[in-house]
Amino acid sequence: MKQQNKFRQLHPNIWIVTATSFLTDISSEMIVYLIPLFLSNVLGVRMAFIGLIDGVAETTASLIKIYSGALSDKIGKRKWLAVLGYGISTVAKPFLYFANTWGWVLGIRFADRVGKGIRTAPRDALVAASTDVNNRGFAFGLHRAGDTAGAFIGIGIAALIIWLTQTNEALLSVNTFRIAVLASVVPAVLAVIVLAAGATDLDPSTSLRAGKGSGMMRLSLKGINPRFKTFLFIMILFTLGNSSDSFIILRAQERGLNVLQTMFMLMTFTAIYTFLSGPLGALSDRLGRRKLIIGGWLAYAFVYLGFALANAGWQIWMLFGLYGIFYAATEGVAKALVADLVPESQRGTAYGLFNAAIGIAALPASLLAGLLWQGLGAWAGFGPSAPFFFGATLALIASILFWRMK
Repeated sequence: MKQQNKFRQLHPNIWIVTATSFLTDISSEMIVYLIPLFLSNVLGVRMAFIGLIDGVAETTASLIKIYSGALSDKIGKRKWLAVLGYGISTVAKPFLYFANTWGWVLGIRFADRVGKGIRTAPRDALVAASTDVNNRGFAFGLHRAGDTAGAFIGIGIAALIIWLTQTNEALLSVNTFRIAVLASVVPAVLAVIVLAAGATDLDPSTSLRAGKGSGMMRLSLKGINPRFKTFLFIMILFTLGNSSDSFIILRAQERGLNVLQTMFMLMTFTAIYTFLSGPLGALSDRLGRRKLIIGGWLAYAFVYLGFALANAGWQIWMLFGLYGIFYAATEGVAKALVADLVPESQRGTAYGLFNAAIGIAALPASLLAGLLWQGLGAWAGFGPSAPFFFGATLALIASILFWRMK
């Protein structure tokens, strides 16, 4: 009964943004996990360069998130910045069909992440503005559930394409990749239409109106809650050990899973992530955000230790399913915590800084993971287990620091 009341209390914007993310992730997840396989299996790119591509793409998005979030605070509007971001990503995707070098893939990923950078902070601020503190964790959890439900379907479509084009092949073919790219365009276009037609910018509060049109955009941490700054520092530390999930996909292949089995492994992960995001988000409204985030980080440390020690593909599959617990307990809950710590007039900026800090840390995290795994030049690195031992260690340190944070 309480759950039904929570659904009724949600603003229509939550459902529109959730539907947009659902469609976007159908599109994105059809190809995002195939990209590292395409780079490795088809183009023969080394691990360090795969990490560079992922890191540069995420860092690009993150730097833009700072400005888009601050701009949304400045103009008092969230919706159309989000629409613009989704539109840019939609235009970029089809060009992957023609990619034949790692530099080309980097350029397309760069453009796609520009779109993500523009949309993320205004969209999160729109979600926060459409909820109250008692339902905030639930609303962000529901949004994450819609996002990952789309990922589940997108990966399922990719698996179907793989099954129809290369059933038992261990390596990805260029033909399979290109078909998946073309299929991904339709839901991406629909996502832009849904957001543009369905979402509404709310009348800004007094605090937000007060900042509108006055002076330059806020791009610094000056005047922002010190607890937010501390949380941001701890998130950066954690993220330095949280390299791109591309390395998990390549670890699964290295441990014996073929392309189709890898897609089923990803579906297991997204199913768990989808089912737990809403309930764990709602649980954070009652128990507090800190407990859920620390629990998620401890789950992450356990899973990454397992990735390091695994000696068979089925073990990676099982652990990647449990990896969904980490995402469900932290992704939406961390964004709800940002809204708890920062007043509405600063939320666009805060979400921009939050997402930027994570994304900027993702560049050294992914580069370091690639180097630890395969080295560079004459140095052969420490092997496939090394980046996962490193990630588990930093997750434990971050958990301790966050537990001790006042």
